[in-house]
Amino acid sequence: MRVLLIEDDRAMAQSIELMLRSEGFKVYTTDLGEEGIDLGKLYDYDIIVLDLQLPDMSGFEVMKSLRQAKIRTPMLVLTGNAVVEAKIKALGFGADDYMTKPFHKDELVARLQAVVRRSKGHVQSVITTGNLTVNLDSKTVEADGSRVHLTGKEYQMLELLSLRKGVTLTKEVFLNHLYGDMDEPEAKIIDVFICKLRKKLAAVCDGENHIETVWGRGYVLRDPEGEGTACTRFSARPISCPKRHADRARWRENSQIF
Repeated sequence: MRVLLIEDDRAMAQSIELMLRSEGFKVYTTDLGEEGIDLGKLYDYDIIVLDLQLPDMSGFEVMKSLRQAKIRTPMLVLTGNAVVEAKIKALGFGADDYMTKPFHKDELVARLQAVVRRSKGHVQSVITTGNLTVNLDSKTVEADGSRVHLTGKEYQMLELLSLRKGVTLTKEVFLNHLYGDMDEPEAKIIDVFICKLRKKLAAVCDGENHIETVWGRGYVLRDPEGEGTACTRFSARPISCPKRHADRARWRENSQIF
């Protein structure tokens, strides 16, 4: 989960970063409201955590600017202001939740997860696709009750696909989610990750998988078309990974995975 933290208190910002990163969140921090607005417009974050007292403008102005720019990223206000009027105003300006300092780490993490789930249309922490279940809280994946062991990157990709199930995601979206703006590899690495993820899912779905290729656009996770179908109709296709750029055309023709 990608979090944009807008907090001018350096000690508080570092504390929040440590809390969230220990739970697997990717945190990007700024201490200025104007920069927070720019980042919120430019990059795809799962949620924005915002203080109301900033050196260059108020948090209310940040919320107003982002919402006027049609930025729908959910926002959680985290502030020392416990006045009811401030809470009402923040919610009116587009905040999705409001927490006051001091706070408990577990509550902050739970609220962030809940807000992000709701923003993607998921009320519960478990997302089911066919016989696969992704638990967003425990960050685990199961198939028919058996644990599916994924690497960190594989889980992050499946989590993103699950949260945005039915929506085609480009390779750029995956790269941004996995690496942010730091040392991004070439886009073809996403094909490799998807290939490995499909193989692991197919191993627990009788040779089938849930991830569909949208040619020229990216990948999408879909529910099975018929009741009782474990995974998607791509089960009959062999699952293999490319090894050389020169073999790519022949490999695509044979496997039709990517």
